[in-house]
Amino acid sequence: MTLRQKIDMACAYKGISQATLARALGITPATFNARLKVCKFSQEEMEKIAAALGCAYTFGFEFPDGTRI
Repeated sequence: MTLRQKIDMACAYKGISQATLARALGITPATFNARLKVCKFSQEEMEKIAAALGCAYTFGFEFPDGTRI
């Protein structure tokens, strides 16, 4: 599974759009989409994405209820 697929699934799981996630991260949806296309995120950025989704990031997203993506 690609990083983009994981982010897409995590957004779907939380019921938010990528645009909403981008705004929560303080970037525009267009910028976020461009970064998703190349899947270029640092570990720190992945941790911020996870925090915005209300989960942890450890080689994937881990939600408080034990769901892993």
